[in-house]
Amino acid sequence: MARLTFKEELCKGCGLCVAACPKHILELSNTHLNQKGYAPVKLMKPEECIGCAACATMCPDCVITVER
Repeated sequence: MARLTFKEELCKGCGLCVAACPKHILELSNTHLNQKGYAPVKLMKPEECIGCAACATMCPDCVITVER
């Protein structure tokens, strides 16, 4: 199983990673804002992550790290 980590304070909430995920298991937080006032991305179903790294590839700010 793959493990994703996020640098929440660097996330701008652009949603590119959410759109890139083939499993549709990422979403922007609707309850939490980072220190800059953006809704960071969160992983909804970690057990379904296939470790494809499409999310990390799409992220313009290198917020996501994928470990397989």
